[in-house]
Amino acid sequence: MEDSQNQKAGQKISFGSKKLKIFFVNHLDKIYAAKAHLVDHLPEIAENVHFSDLRHAILETMEDVEKQMARMEIIYNILDEERSPGNFSGLAGLVDDAFADIQLHSQDPELRDLSIAFYMQNIESMESSSFQVLQMAAVKLKNNQIKQLLKENYDEAKADRTLLLLITAKYITAKS
Repeated sequence: MEDSQNQKAGQKISFGSKKLKIFFVNHLDKIYAAKAHLVDHLPEIAENVHFSDLRHAILETMEDVEKQMARMEIIYNILDEERSPGNFSGLAGLVDDAFADIQLHSQDPELRDLSIAFYMQNIESMESSSFQVLQMAAVKLKNNQIKQLLKENYDEAKADRTLLLLITAKYITAKS
């Protein structure tokens, strides 16, 4: 048994370009659908924010998401692929949880804002991780423009996460 596991561990994993493209497009679809969901819901989340720095960060994130979606549309064109509705239940669940917390803390602006900041951090973490994995896969697609577009999306998502983290820290220390 151990020998067969060692043999499997030593085997090379080979993604053919067709398999890799299927993986890449499938996950690009998921990220795109999740971002479209975010664009639909971020204005309402921003409306419920009391702390102006957090509201501005959410609106800036929304602008960045729209730019990321435009870059993703370029990637679809480069790959000659059509967007398909991706399953984005993980992100949709985070957005739905954020709305539930907004309702739960509707009378307490401090807890409501902190909850929104918490969910925004989680959403940005998920986005930057997703772009990072697609960047790795894009290396095998051998298209520098796709790699560059994904790098820009990753860098933007990472910057948004950092901004939200700084604002959350500022918010918590201001409320102490």
